[in-house]
Amino acid sequence: MTAIKDGEYTATIYGLIKDGQYVDAIHILNGQLQKHSKSRAALSLLGFCYYHIQDFSSAAECYEQLTQLHPEVEEYKLYYAQSLYKAGAYPEATKASFVLDNPSSHSKMVKLQACIKFCEEDYSAAKLLLEQLPPEDPDYVYNTGCLLYQDGKYEEASKKFMTALQMLGYVPALSYNIALTYYSLKNYPQAVKYITEIIDRGMREHPELDVGVKTEGIDVHSVGNSLVLHQSALIEAFNLKAAIEYQMKNVKAAQEALTDMPPRSEEELDPVTLHNQALVNMDLKPSEGFEKMAFLLQQPSFPRVTFGNLLLLYCKHEYYDLAADVLAENAHLTYKLLSPYLYEFLDALLTCQTAPEEAFRKFEEMNSKLTEQLRKQAKQVQDARHARDDEAQSKTLQDYDLLQEKYIVVLMAQAKIYWNRENFQMVEKIFRKSVEFCNDEDTWKLNVAHVLFMQNKYKEAISFYEPIVRKHYDSILNVSAVVLANLCVSYIMTSQNEEAEELMRKIEKEEEQISYDDPDKKVFHLCIVNLVIGTLYCAKGNYDFGVSRVIKSLEPYNKKLGTDTWFYAKRCFLSLLENMSKHMVMLRYAVVQECVQFLEHCEAYGKEVPAIIEQPLEETQVHIGRNTVTYEARQLKALFYDVIGWNK
Repeated sequence: MTAIKDGEYTATIYGLIKDGQYVDAIHILNGQLQKHSKSRAALSLLGFCYYHIQDFSSAAECYEQLTQLHPEVEEYKLYYAQSLYKAGAYPEATKASFVLDNPSSHSKMVKLQACIKFCEEDYSAAKLLLEQLPPEDPDYVYNTGCLLYQDGKYEEASKKFMTALQMLGYVPALSYNIALTYYSLKNYPQAVKYITEIIDRGMREHPELDVGVKTEGIDVHSVGNSLVLHQSALIEAFNLKAAIEYQMKNVKAAQEALTDMPPRSEEELDPVTLHNQALVNMDLKPSEGFEKMAFLLQQPSFPRVTFGNLLLLYCKHEYYDLAADVLAENAHLTYKLLSPYLYEFLDALLTCQTAPEEAFRKFEEMNSKLTEQLRKQAKQVQDARHARDDEAQSKTLQDYDLLQEKYIVVLMAQAKIYWNRENFQMVEKIFRKSVEFCNDEDTWKLNVAHVLFMQNKYKEAISFYEPIVRKHYDSILNVSAVVLANLCVSYIMTSQNEEAEELMRKIEKEEEQISYDDPDKKVFHLCIVNLVIGTLYCAKGNYDFGVSRVIKSLEPYNKKLGTDTWFYAKRCFLSLLENMSKHMVMLRYAVVQECVQFLEHCEAYGKEVPAIIEQPLEETQVHIGRNTVTYEARQLKALFYDVIGWNK
């Protein structure tokens, strides 16, 4: 670098750049350029600083001026083209690269043009350009790996990246690409191995990036989008770690992975991080999640999965009209970003809202295709076993599992059409047709158990619920509370009271241990089991025992009163009040007093507990003062007074 002529600035500027304080250096250099607008050194250093804070558009402007002032300097032409490429101005970057006419710059020009074509998704052109490079060039090996990955040839891509790693030594971006290939192959342990290395090295070599500080609750400033951060591949590594945890259904660990990454302000976040934040926090902050995904969809570039995920999440939250609107407004993205399977599935799902029979037919067609593919894949698995080819067997099993997962998703959507109509016999019939492919799948077993339970086929329901509960018996709170409740009810209804009591003792023991380890943590499993049992007795007309069971299940109120538990409790009380008002039920005075006292407790402890979980995108929200357990408990108490005549 050439020294700035105005000597008083020289030491300060170089000191700031050496310390990585590029923003301060930019401020001084801009002041210098106001005096000497054509200062070559100042422009060069300014472009360098802008590049390092990843403000590539500003860097390109600096280097453009330098190419005009000093057309004989080949480096400025190269830096100008690179800055345009990094800024996403691909046509301009391609045009600028053709100016690199020096023979020594030829390979750099080819590499740059190949990268541009890759980003423009013109992979055949990128491949032709790469073929102009010598095969022993590490960049040729590295970029060939990228093309193989893009083509879905993950194992071949991994080998290329490994070769490049041997040639270049440790490069964070290369290690990340290797981790990415393992992730795509669903070999999560190997992916985590490379991710861990990136994170460990990044923390050791760049402590200034404050890895993990945000998760510890320490208030820190943004580290910015510096070139150092980009070169460390820490953001990419943490995003991939979050993706793996999310795929493994460890949502909390996925959330922690995103907060562990170097802190940045929201406007500095890259599209992948923004997408992942929206996805992993969807249950906690659905409104924010939808907002972030909709925002990404309006940007020039966004993660390819954003479009499909937004549509699926709209459907999950039953915003079918919004999903249909997004599909219609982005028809150009449909064939580009949605697989044929996903498009057909969404089309059938949206058809359910207006023509359920037509939707059922579409789902049936999808499963017919998947059935054929599953049978072919099962034969390939058998052939691989007979050939004793472990690698082929692993690959074919993985493909079979993927097809089976798709089959089950379509099957459940198809069954839901009749479940919503409470035609449980038809749902059972649909499930029985799928035994061939789903017999060992917990999701299928669970839904079969539910549909048998709804038809009062308790003995058969037990045979499906029990294996699921036994599998998690040592950590029984990992099983859904509703599953445990339904199994207890099934035991009671088949006169297996001892089994029901034993299961409830096991739940109580685990909950006591959690209360001992973490006194502030709320656990609702035993409460919900008791609530469901109480509801069963209420449904059978035994309100004395049923309501008492419901009341006792919510003690102590500060730990057991929640939105879900209140939902079950108030249903029983509303049913009781309805039957009392029709003079079909007479309650003992002691039970009436117990009910009123219970509602007073709910009134006292329910001030901060939402009565209902509102849909995130509803235009009209319930008044904040009315969406509390306290408000609803007061209403129920008033109804009690009215029905039993205490207010007369």
